[in-house]
Amino acid sequence: MTHQENKLVLNNFFHSLFPIEKETVERITKNFTPFKLEKNSILLDKETVSTKTYFLEKGYMASFILNEDNDEIITNIFTAPCFVNDFLSFFKKEPTKETFQTITDCIFWETDLETVQDNFHSISQFREFSRLLFVINYHNLNDRLIEMISQKAETRYLKLLKQRPDIFKHVPLKIIASYLGITDTSLSRIRRDTSHL
Repeated sequence: MTHQENKLVLNNFFHSLFPIEKETVERITKNFTPFKLEKNSILLDKETVSTKTYFLEKGYMASFILNEDNDEIITNIFTAPCFVNDFLSFFKKEPTKETFQTITDCIFWETDLETVQDNFHSISQFREFSRLLFVINYHNLNDRLIEMISQKAETRYLKLLKQRPDIFKHVPLKIIASYLGITDTSLSRIRRDTSHL
């Protein structure tokens, strides 16, 4: 198996979002290199500048901040396959406010800003793909913001259970509770009260 063939999941992700030729995708991902991180490893720490962008091929990750009481507040849960990064930090070279940490053992692909910029300038389909990816990410973040201020915790839980049932098998309930904006005890009660649904 060649190095390029190892990129099957990465390349297929491009095809899944945007109609793009196989040769173009292989050109885009040519300079992506693989690496692995064990469970509970830091991919990107707060107050550091992101110099790489990462594609999560396998595994689960979370991003979090620390509140004024020094408690971890989960801002996102990432499920492979997807891109993972603080894109503002990556493109603007500003320190990130979040920490990105693996929940399970993970497999990644990474590339640097120079490669991404080269692809932007030389491959029109990459620009279209990137625009679509940013729109999807914005849509997801905006939906989450609206849900957090307009929906009851039980509604948010049931939606998460329906849309992403796999995370309940791989992600600790403490992390899921924080992501939903509730305590572990509240999540346990909601799970008990809705188990018949």
